[in-house]
Amino acid sequence: MTEETEPDLPAVMRDRREKLERLRAAGIDPYSRGFRPTQTSQAAKALLGESERTEPVALAGRLMVKRLQGGVVFADLQDGGGRIQLMASRDKLGEEEFDRFADLDPGDIIGVTGPIFKTRRGEITLEVQSFQLLTKSLRPLPEKWHGLKDVEIRYRQRYVDLIANPAVREVFRARTKIITAMRGLLDERNFLDVDTPVLQEVPGGGHARPFVTHHNSLDRDLFLRIALELHLKRLLVGGFERVYEIGRVFRNEGLSPRHNPEFTLLECYQAYADYDDVMRLVEDLMVVSAMAAGRPLETSYQGEAVNLTPPFRRERMADLVLEHTGRHAVGQELNDLFEEHVEPRLRQPTFVIDYPVEISPLARPREDDPRFVERFELIILGREYANAFTELTDPIDQRARFEAQAARRAAGDVEAHPMDEDFLRAVEYGLPPCGGLGVGIDRLVMLLTDQPSVRDVILFPVMKAES
Repeated sequence: MTEETEPDLPAVMRDRREKLERLRAAGIDPYSRGFRPTQTSQAAKALLGESERTEPVALAGRLMVKRLQGGVVFADLQDGGGRIQLMASRDKLGEEEFDRFADLDPGDIIGVTGPIFKTRRGEITLEVQSFQLLTKSLRPLPEKWHGLKDVEIRYRQRYVDLIANPAVREVFRARTKIITAMRGLLDERNFLDVDTPVLQEVPGGGHARPFVTHHNSLDRDLFLRIALELHLKRLLVGGFERVYEIGRVFRNEGLSPRHNPEFTLLECYQAYADYDDVMRLVEDLMVVSAMAAGRPLETSYQGEAVNLTPPFRRERMADLVLEHTGRHAVGQELNDLFEEHVEPRLRQPTFVIDYPVEISPLARPREDDPRFVERFELIILGREYANAFTELTDPIDQRARFEAQAARRAAGDVEAHPMDEDFLRAVEYGLPPCGGLGVGIDRLVMLLTDQPSVRDVILFPVMKAES
């Protein structure tokens, strides 16, 4: 028994398979080789202007809804530019072609040709003079997308989500615009856009459990990168003074509204700069990103007001912990107190500066108090959006930091930074004074598109196995 005749197929799918076979029997290819649209729907609408009717144009897209009214079929065509109404009449198409148009299903991809005009109700419409079936859809489009179960389907079947929900497409258009704007700012400031290895011998530059894979030819394990930092700093050693990369990184961690094991990170490094310079860069990146997303600087996220207008507040971590807990602390205890009692309360953009040296193995210590390093995180609405340092350039100190981290790994801390002898060798050749930055692109897009979950801004998020 073939798949086309399986009795357990849903009735609507069996009906579409039968239509497919009828088309083929009539000599019509239901999966056409191609069609050349002359316009998008949006551009076609703009052609009308003050005239009553345009010359014929050719559009292509997906048939969405269809309404039969006597000898006329009204339908909506959706393409990359939006939607436009179609009107197909028996008088214009003739009996056979009209019946074939009326037999089309929502979801079918078609090409249509005809003039643009306004109906008596004032709706801009294409009058179908001819049409061509380009792709026969064998599955019905969803009618409703709501509730937890449907949210899971939206993420798992993003291709259908994008068809059914135009607002979702706009989120991902905004994502692209944000990334383009960030690249543009860095390019204008003479940063070099580079690519560094995804497969690494040592997964450094962050505190995270890596994904491990095996290279058969070399017969050794490699790791998917958890950060971009160490290879970008090697490039500063090599003589590039400003570099950046926007790329995927991978952390073997759980799923949550803020975490996906695969996510996009911007990292950039600038020679002869410190963390004060990087703070100003972050403020500029936030401004151009908001502009690209079409959001005002005085905006909101999930109903809570937030003001992205620079300059952002700057506060020492130790001062914030003392203010909120009344406790003096250093080291890991200081960071734990901050994360528990302070970070969730920081709602407006705040640069939290001067982190404990114990949790910052790649950052330069403060000259006036080496218990702390020149590091900041940008916190907005209780979440981290950027992490930056004045980078550590002393190879002796760097080796001691790595050795301390190695001891933590040996004691069972799987997220402690691993020893990286090649990076130490590079720093021994001479790493210039520099500032570095990491920005989580996905969280930034969440903020600027007002999306509640990271899965709303990643096209194909990691999901639990489908039952």
